[in-house]
Amino acid sequence: MKNTYLDEILEVTRASVAEKKKILPLSKLNNSSKNLWPTRGFINALENSIKRNQVAVIAEMKKASPSQGLIREAYVPVEIAKQYQQASAACLSILTDEPFFRGSIEHLMIVREAVNLPVLRKDFIVDEYQIYESRYKGADCILLIVSALSKNELQDFYHLALNLDLDVLVEVHNQKEVETALDLKPKLIGINNRNLENFEVDIGTTIRLSEEIPKEVLTVSESGIKSSKDIKGLISCGINVFLIGEALMRAENPGSELKNLFLYR
Repeated sequence: MKNTYLDEILEVTRASVAEKKKILPLSKLNNSSKNLWPTRGFINALENSIKRNQVAVIAEMKKASPSQGLIREAYVPVEIAKQYQQASAACLSILTDEPFFRGSIEHLMIVREAVNLPVLRKDFIVDEYQIYESRYKGADCILLIVSALSKNELQDFYHLALNLDLDVLVEVHNQKEVETALDLKPKLIGINNRNLENFEVDIGTTIRLSEEIPKEVLTVSESGIKSSKDIKGLISCGINVFLIGEALMRAENPGSELKNLFLYR
C-alpha cells in the first residue's frame, strides 16, 4: 500500500525527533527551562476576539507545503507577524516543521519576542519531547492531530500539555475523529478541511462535522478559506473562528489581505 502524505511526514518527524534527543536530551532541555515565558492564553484570546469582533482569526505563517511547494519567497516571520497583529488577528499559527514546510522552531521564538499575540506551534506532534520543547521555546498552544496518534497517545499528550500550561488545538477530519476528540472534553477543536491523505480540500467538511460538536466547544475551521464568500458561508453555519494561511501567504501584504477578507463579511 502506498504511503500517504501524512505517513511520510510522520515517519520523517519521528526520525527528526530521535536526532534532536541525541543532541539535546529531555533532561538537558528541562535544565534549560529555568526562565520560562508565561503562556499568553491562546483560547482566551480567541474568546475575547469573538466578544469584540464576532469572529476570531488564527493567522498562519508558512513558507511552503508538501502539496503546494514554495508558497512565499519573501518569508520574513517578524514582519509578517507584525502585519497580522496590526490587522487584528487574535492569534498566530507558525509552521515549525522543517522538511516539508520549511519552518523552524526558531521562527516561533523570534516572533514570540516581537509581538503580543499568543502563538500556536503548528507541527506534527508524535513524541512528548516536542511538547516540552514547545513550552520551552515559547509556544502558547500546540496542535494534536487525532489521525496521527493512537488514542492513548492523544490522551497522554493532551494532559501533558495542560500540565505544562499549554492550550491544545485538537484537529479532526471526520466523524470518528470527532468522537475520539470529544472524549478528551477539549475546549478547542479544529476541523481541517484538508484531507491529510491526499491533501484535497473541501470546506464542506467544517459544515458537516461542526454539527457533531457541542456549542460550548470552540470550533475552528482550518484550510481552504480563500474568500469573503467562504467566510460568510461558514459564519452562517455558526463558525466564528478561522485558521487562515495560504490565502494570506500568497498576498503581497498578508496583513492587508487579512483585513480585506473580513471587511465585507
